Amino acid sequence: MVEDQVPLITTGVAEGAGLLASLAPATIGLSLAKAPQACGEGMVLVEGDYCPQVEQRCLQWMDPKGPYEFFRCAKYAPSVCKSKERRHLRFCIDREEYSEPGESLPANFRSWTHADKTCRSLGKRVCQESEWQFACEGEEMRPYPYGWERDASACNADHFDVVNPATGQLIDRRSPGDSHPRCESPFGVRHMAGNLEEFVTIDGTTPARPAMKGAYWQPSRNTCRAAQTAHDRYYNGMETGFRCCSEASTD
Repeated sequence: MVEDQVPLITTGVAEGAGLLASLAPATIGLSLAKAPQACGEGMVLVEGDYCPQVEQRCLQWMDPKGPYEFFRCAKYAPSVCKSKERRHLRFCIDREEYSEPGESLPANFRSWTHADKTCRSLGKRVCQESEWQFACEGEEMRPYPYGWERDASACNADHFDVVNPATGQLIDRRSPGDSHPRCESPFGVRHMAGNLEEFVTIDGTTPARPAMKGAYWQPSRNTCRAAQTAHDRYYNGMETGFRCCSEASTD
């Protein structure tokens, strides 16, 4: 779990909640040219060796003393794999967050149950948390999809004006998939930090327990390993969405 107020963060599969992030270009891992051969339309092939337990040490925190002083990190040290061995993963993941046919914005007000039903209807499934994390961080175990230094302009994140003062409700600040070209993971997956907080399934849970990954457009942790685990499978809101995963073809 990601602990909210410790400078040295040792992260596993299910992490605690967090605050802010951003992104920049990255090119590591499997070539996207192979994806159409192994994955369906709009999906990306993710293959490589995943580290279950990672140490990520923040070198410079961003916020003043208070309840959130250890949330947003400006710069991380190189990540260290603490597991005895890595686990080989090979799967497909949607390049974009799920959107309804004909819509440019990703679908929000979606719960884990919505994600499960929709992904199944498409011949896919809700991503495991380990899959989502690996698609986000790559074999280098990047804290942010784009690297080790936070870039507030790379992704749809770090907005402070997020609540409508007249209604007290979140302002809808969703962005379409192609709106932030630098918000891309090592495998070419987009918007894995900010935009919508995405539902995944926590590895090894029966019945399946949800976690939410990537945070959304407010100032949040927005790292690949951080997660929100306080909500149940029925929770949904202005900020919630998902993307799907599937098995990769061996042909």
